Amino acid sequence: MSRAVDGTRRKDHRKKILKLAKGYWGRRHSNFKVAKDAVTKGLFYAYRDRRDRKGDFRRLWIIRINAACREEGLSYSRLVDGLTKAGVVIDRKALANLAIQDKAAFKAVVEKAKASLGA
Repeated sequence: MSRAVDGTRRKDHRKKILKLAKGYWGRRHSNFKVAKDAVTKGLFYAYRDRRDRKGDFRRLWIIRINAACREEGLSYSRLVDGLTKAGVVIDRKALANLAIQDKAAFKAVVEKAKASLGA
């Protein structure tokens, strides 16, 4: 009689990896040896890019704020300097949303920054 060496552990592990490789092209979705490397690399990229996304959004918000405040005759760096001197604490996400959705409120914020700069 044959003896079971490792039960279903190996099969379950391979099934898990191949399930994660679903949708991959070529042998990467069906061959364990190739899929293992593809899945490892994919999970690494996913982990890294979840952190990179925060910086990407910050850059996007800064670009939007800069474009909106230049219409008001002020650069982004001068706006931030003015808001700091005025004691206005508002994050870039909220400021970018104001610039897009509520132009009047953004203009008021810019005027507050201009006043604190003495310009």
